[in-house]
Amino acid sequence: MRKLLTNSLMSTYQRLPISFNRGEGVWLHAKNGDKYLDALSGIAVNTLGYSHPKFVKAISDQIKNLIHVSNLYNIEEQCLLAKELVSLSELSATFFCNSGCEANELAIKIARLHGHDLKIHEPEIIVMDNAFHGRTMATLSASGSRKVQAGFEPLMSGFVRVPFDNIYAIQEIASKKNKISALFVEPIQGEGGVNIPDDFESYLKELRDICNKNNWLLIFDEVQCGVGRTGKWFAYQNSSIKPDVVTLAKGLASGVPIGACIANEMASSLISPGKHGSTFGGNPLAMVAGLKTLEIMKEEDLLGNAMKQGQLIVSLLNNEFEHNDKIISIRHMGLMIGIELKNPCAALVELAMNNKLLINVTSDKTIRLLPPLIMNNDEAKLVARKLIKTIDEFLKKT
Repeated sequence: MRKLLTNSLMSTYQRLPISFNRGEGVWLHAKNGDKYLDALSGIAVNTLGYSHPKFVKAISDQIKNLIHVSNLYNIEEQCLLAKELVSLSELSATFFCNSGCEANELAIKIARLHGHDLKIHEPEIIVMDNAFHGRTMATLSASGSRKVQAGFEPLMSGFVRVPFDNIYAIQEIASKKNKISALFVEPIQGEGGVNIPDDFESYLKELRDICNKNNWLLIFDEVQCGVGRTGKWFAYQNSSIKPDVVTLAKGLASGVPIGACIANEMASSLISPGKHGSTFGGNPLAMVAGLKTLEIMKEEDLLGNAMKQGQLIVSLLNNEFEHNDKIISIRHMGLMIGIELKNPCAALVELAMNNKLLINVTSDKTIRLLPPLIMNNDEAKLVARKLIKTIDEFLKKT
């Protein structure tokens, strides 16, 4: 049956041998009746978990009325969600698309427009080692992973790469290069291994200072770490600074495809009619899904819950593995959690499935947890218990 189902699909994913037909809260139900505790939430997408009644009603009602209308016309729901994001981010204007890489594409285009405004003939953007910005040609060229770039050469030019969390490397470029127009960085790297700057506040502040001094745009990719996952609406709000541009996607509409590029007045003024667009981006269904997601997050204090449950899971893991030299580190901000092992641990994913827990391993050695933000105390404790059991089983075999 599995072969029959996948025969007509391009081989772009190494799929696990399971199919789900129903979700409820933080649980996914398989066709054979088994249920799995979801600590990945569609890779940070299902903010509200599954089948949240208020969310389901809102998008069901919208489907009955209007799913799509062209951006040739005013879309009231789009204006309302843009107003909300502008308010939460304290920036000025929003563009909507369908995914994170599309949002990042616009951020890159804004950086280039800014460079040409500075009279730079071929502007360049500083990006980071281990970064992941998407799989379009521009965004994979900006990414810092050979794994996603291999085979697609020639890559796009115009990117200058530096180590993540290394201010000195950026300062050195600033002292020598006069073609830079922007600095493009994830405040917390997701695909790169849940990498958090050692001193988050200081790192972001120094990035802001360098950009101010050199007239560069500071662009944050918050496709994975944004929308409340770190306990703030935006990860950068765990510091005292603001970017010029920030991108969102994944959790913004709790499962309905969406992307957003939000910019301050100076950066957004670089865009004019004809410079960019999206056929499906900003349609009424996605906008209602985004509006209802943010509304429920406020009603249920999911930002506070992300902080609380993240701390609970990590404290239980730390208690168990504090003196285990096969665990390199446990990193987290809110419900974005990475457990780095000494050795490669991709096999943990299927071991966890045997324990009815859904996780992910990224960067070969880092277990990544991105649970729905609605997770309660009992479920958070259960995630920790299942993960501890799974890691113990794995370490005994290796």
